[in-house]
Amino acid sequence: MTALDLSSPVAVVGTGTMGQGIAQVALVAGHPVRLYDAVPGRAQEAAAAIGARLDRLVTKDRLGAADRDAARARLTPADSLTELADCALVVEAVLERLDVKQQLFCELEEIVAEDCLLATNTSSLSVTAIGSALRNPGRFLGLHFFNPAPLLPLVEVVSGFATDVTSATRAYETARTWGKTPVACADTPGFIVNRIARPFYAEALAVYEAQAADPATIDAVLRESGGFRMGAFELTDLIGQDVNESVTHSVWQSFFQDVRFTPSLAQRRLVESGRLGRKSGHGWYDYAEGAERPEPHTAEKAQPPAYVVAEGNLGPAAELLTLIREAGIQVREEDEDHGTRLVLPSGGQLVLADGQTSVEFRDVVYFDLALDYRKATRIALSASQDSAPQTLAEATGLFQALGKDVSVIGDAPGMIVARTVARIVDLAHDAVAKGVATEEDIDTAMRLGVNYPLGPFEWSRRLGRGWAYDLLDDLHLRDPSGRYAPSLALYRHAYATDKREGTP
Repeated sequence: MTALDLSSPVAVVGTGTMGQGIAQVALVAGHPVRLYDAVPGRAQEAAAAIGARLDRLVTKDRLGAADRDAARARLTPADSLTELADCALVVEAVLERLDVKQQLFCELEEIVAEDCLLATNTSSLSVTAIGSALRNPGRFLGLHFFNPAPLLPLVEVVSGFATDVTSATRAYETARTWGKTPVACADTPGFIVNRIARPFYAEALAVYEAQAADPATIDAVLRESGGFRMGAFELTDLIGQDVNESVTHSVWQSFFQDVRFTPSLAQRRLVESGRLGRKSGHGWYDYAEGAERPEPHTAEKAQPPAYVVAEGNLGPAAELLTLIREAGIQVREEDEDHGTRLVLPSGGQLVLADGQTSVEFRDVVYFDLALDYRKATRIALSASQDSAPQTLAEATGLFQALGKDVSVIGDAPGMIVARTVARIVDLAHDAVAKGVATEEDIDTAMRLGVNYPLGPFEWSRRLGRGWAYDLLDDLHLRDPSGRYAPSLALYRHAYATDKREGTP
């Protein structure tokens, strides 16, 4: 099944930000586009706004003047749904209410041809439930664009329970011809991105609620150690706290209040206070003119140790040994199976975050996971009241000698980056096992949809087969609520035999 011919008209119903963006994508790709909105005059206003954006593209040399004029000629505001009768695809971007969407598509079904594709841009409702009201749900599917639609490449092509394979394939290929990167997924709460991204926000909020670190420090660690484009608090301020919480709540409810997706009380209180982020002028951060941005906690300068003893395999942190040597600090390696740890001259231990707490062991300081220890500019350390001050000072000086800022946080098992990545990896494996999407599509979706530095499966391969499982298993022992219980899919991945090497 091929993509829609460019001569085929495409309709967009709903002319808000997303509707206008989707219409612009189809228009620039070469389709005649019809705009419809139930509010009189809105379609004409949207057409004018799209025309103005096309003008700006010409000014920026991203669109030729002749192409702009041709696109404008193909754009038509519609006064009624009946004017969409000859369209080959109708994309809906109206209010996120099931009854509203069902009624709209039932009306469209009486107007358009039998082979017209009907698509919803919903981000939170069940595609299957919307399509259930139709006589022919086989031609109904989800086309979930990301905002701003003209700029972000990802489109989730969502097949409902009754969606025909031919319909999904045609929509997929059409999105590709529009210059987008489509990924195929089943109709599951949150689809791919909004399902697998929940831990990025949830774990940052959990660390904050445990008073282990403040938002500015957590954000800095996620960016400067984890390699994420933005921290969780600044990103939710950009998205809108009400919008982000609404998606979280929707996914949680849709999964029958699964504890893995439980919303945050701290975020609820923020929304109740009216601090919705950038759009309200205040969220986790103050956006008033002249307001100072809080600085992350950064440790004072400390003396580096003269040497460290590396015991066992440092796993994902193995690169540290090279960096330590390059900094002129002696590394003594002992082939002992003590896990991932460095022993400092004071006798204290420096251990990669593993889901355990500093208070469980005498004189231990944990350090967080980094995407790339060489490129990371900040490292978080976690210490308890039982961690010796000298051990913390030596650990701080060690990372400072490697050119890193150091943020000392409270005794948070799994710390910040490590627990976040482990949970993302777990949800990704679980999604594949349940037929939501392929590994390749999940990696693509998370890189393009939310700008993750690596897809979950690429990250999982870098970290090692059992790393995420072991960390979450440790966390689950300390918080047996089920929030951190590793999925069966991750267990199977961790303990499956590697057929190439014959070892688990």
